[in-house]
Amino acid sequence: MRKIGLTLICLLSAIAVYAEQTEVTVYNQDLGLIKDQRNIELKKGLNKIEFTDVAAFIEPTSVHFVSLTDPSAANILEQNFEFDLVSSDKLLSKYIDKAIKLLSEDGRLYEGTLLSFDSASVVIDTAEGLAIVERPQNVRQILMEKLPEGLITKPTLVWEIDNTKAAKHTVELSYLTRGMSWLCEYVTVLDKDDKSLDLNGWVSVDNRSGVTYNDAKFKLVAGDVRRAPEVPQAPRYREMMMASKAEGMQQFQEQAFFEYHLYDLQRKTTLKNNQNKQISLLNAAGVPVSKEFVFDPSVGGDSYRYYSDSEVLKENARVEIAFTNSKEAKLGMPLPKGKVKVYKKDDSGSLQFVGEDAIKHTPKDEKIRLYIGDAFDVVGERKRVDFREEHHSITETYEISLRNHKQGDIEVIVREKLWRYTNWNIEQSSVQGEKKDASTMEFKVIVPKDGEQKLVYTVKYWW
Repeated sequence: MRKIGLTLICLLSAIAVYAEQTEVTVYNQDLGLIKDQRNIELKKGLNKIEFTDVAAFIEPTSVHFVSLTDPSAANILEQNFEFDLVSSDKLLSKYIDKAIKLLSEDGRLYEGTLLSFDSASVVIDTAEGLAIVERPQNVRQILMEKLPEGLITKPTLVWEIDNTKAAKHTVELSYLTRGMSWLCEYVTVLDKDDKSLDLNGWVSVDNRSGVTYNDAKFKLVAGDVRRAPEVPQAPRYREMMMASKAEGMQQFQEQAFFEYHLYDLQRKTTLKNNQNKQISLLNAAGVPVSKEFVFDPSVGGDSYRYYSDSEVLKENARVEIAFTNSKEAKLGMPLPKGKVKVYKKDDSGSLQFVGEDAIKHTPKDEKIRLYIGDAFDVVGERKRVDFREEHHSITETYEISLRNHKQGDIEVIVREKLWRYTNWNIEQSSVQGEKKDASTMEFKVIVPKDGEQKLVYTVKYWW
């Protein structure tokens, strides 16, 4: 495909102030807080200062500018965010009724006044008459004398500052920007007996803000910060980069902050525009876990998908892994929400993927439960064997059959949802159960290897 060439004979020259020190705080919800410290020299009186290398998705109303050297001396009169960036169409629009030169693909040079243009053609009033040149296929190059006023090559913040005395100032610029987010991803490896796991947490930071942050201080905020509705974002494109793992090093320092948690990276890093960077958050070895087989055929954890006595609900038991986020369990740091991938080595020592789940923001000392898949060799059936409806009450009996095709005895947790009404009571049960909440009973059933065990219970609802 042929390309359009656009040559500027005179380029814009602008005085810009670049960041000396940058701090980046990234939130979960497409939001970043940028703080730049820059050194500038202000003369006495009116000064016009331009800051380039600011985010393209900056929220202009969030900008805060202050002199750290002498706040009372530098008074801001006006602030502008210039984002009318150079493009071929914008350049052409500025040159309507002005002289241009156009070189076509066949080598012909058109010289004259630009009358109009669109995506299909360019119309030029030349000495020989009107010339209509097809665009873009027949345009090789367009030449203009200079860059029109009002167009810039980078998003730029411009201040007019009234300064009381000439001096050098260290100033701080802070602003919010869209196009930045982060999430946490965890990788765990179970031991041979499913009694413990090694857990590695990775922070994935996504930068689509339109600028690179070089050698910046870096912080993350975990928690759901409320914001007013945002304007829909532009399409995004991804590129991936994996940072090297810091073995045996706690890279982030965690602290409580307002009603959230703040993670402060204990070194500087560079976050490029259009980059996804991964940084190690934590490493924990030998975390005690319990593997549980759970038979819970409810729909969405609330009710069941059949009502007639003739239907039997048959499903494989769920496999769940549970552990506690505590210091005693070799954890104890508030864990940001994210996906958890679980691996285990096979008999040959090769690592295999066995399942995945997601956790919410989890404070210390809270229990974490992962549903990682369904047990191939553990099957359950649920059916109603009796139903009686009386005045202001319903009594029904269920039979749950559990079959274990594994090479050892197992315990299966049967989780039953008592969904019909808020008032209920277990009238009788073949296995002692435990009430977990207002609508849930759990029964722990021992099922022998290559055997079957049944749970039968009767529940009464009344109103």
